[in-house]
Amino acid sequence: MPVCAVLGAQWGDEGKGKIVDFLAQNADIIARFSGGNNAGHTVINDFGKSSLHLIPTGIFVTSALNVIGNGVVVNPDAFLEEVNNLTKKGVSIGKRLMVSERSHLVMPYHILLDELAEKARGKQALGTTGRGIGPAYTDKVARIGIRAADLADMEFLRPKLENAVAYANALISNVYNDKPVSFDKVWEKCSEWSKSFMPFVGPVEHAVYDAIESDKIVLLEGAQGALLDLDHGTYPYVTSSHPTIGGACTGLGLLPGQIDKIFGVFKAYSTRVGSGPFVTELVGSLANYIRELAKEFGTTTGRPRRVGWFDSVVGRYSLRINGYTSLFLTRLDVLDDLDKIKVCTAYELDGEVVHDFPGNASVLDRCKPVYEEIDGWDRPTAGISDFSELPEGAVNYINRIEELIGCKVDLISTGPEREETIVVRQLI
Repeated sequence: MPVCAVLGAQWGDEGKGKIVDFLAQNADIIARFSGGNNAGHTVINDFGKSSLHLIPTGIFVTSALNVIGNGVVVNPDAFLEEVNNLTKKGVSIGKRLMVSERSHLVMPYHILLDELAEKARGKQALGTTGRGIGPAYTDKVARIGIRAADLADMEFLRPKLENAVAYANALISNVYNDKPVSFDKVWEKCSEWSKSFMPFVGPVEHAVYDAIESDKIVLLEGAQGALLDLDHGTYPYVTSSHPTIGGACTGLGLLPGQIDKIFGVFKAYSTRVGSGPFVTELVGSLANYIRELAKEFGTTTGRPRRVGWFDSVVGRYSLRINGYTSLFLTRLDVLDDLDKIKVCTAYELDGEVVHDFPGNASVLDRCKPVYEEIDGWDRPTAGISDFSELPEGAVNYINRIEELIGCKVDLISTGPEREETIVVRQLI
């Protein structure tokens, strides 16, 4: 049975939460593999509207195991708050939620360091969420990070934590000229986590491997998007992890050949949160119209998202680095009332037309979009669940996106509800 990955194909916020909620009904395991609580998925189902930042969207499927892999950095307080919120909604969690013992923890000093670093950047600020994700990954790479498994042995943890806090305080005091954090308070927090958080910690990688060996369906839930990947995104305006398919392998201990299907989720237009180049960005009344209609405000930060036309240069690049077997198109209904819709087919760079996505942010900043204008459609797509019912203009738009990117659209979302979904071809 298949291992299927659902990946953000743009800058995140593509609607992956709704997609995973839809597909998870047939899955045995749903697994997060990258990022932290800087990502946010909004899900609307029988339990109402829920915003998830760490816990996989499959938690609403009572028969499924939900796991958080070693590639995720976990803030135990944020995790436990989500557990509590879900429990209040009537979601039965029981033993259906497991955090990898190899996952690194977001510590209180990471959040402070994130805030201080962003402030110090001034006009060069990256637009981070301020959740401590970057500093947590920094400590992981520096090999001074605290892992979930460390909470199981407090005697073993203490010298590691002393070293990590001393390192953090050297930065806080000497680089940022701020007040150092108290080791005793951090130690007290870890002692608390050893009781409240540790029951959720376990051998995630073994559970996923065993499921694959038993021919169960495993759904990999991506966070953020391809253009935010640390290596392949619009560096330095990226996240600190790998939301691409390579991150799914390293973030869960999977072999590349074990992943059968890769679903790339695109919005029918483009959005971006925070700083960084955005070639098809719209400003003015049309941008405001789309933003307000689609409620384009960050799930994690509440910040207004930047809005733009669909960018097929981004789409082709995203396909190249992820190898999508299918495209999923969301938010098609947002475009229902537009007479004309533009699609970026190429870039103009210093007077020349280019079709490949530049690897340098400063070069990308100089690019201008080359647009193709497509007619809108004469009746709404909102709520449609059968492809044959789509207006001709919407079908033409979908077909053009397929042609420009070079991959078939196999699922279309026409609204936030689970039922407002068109399955063009069998997925799982």
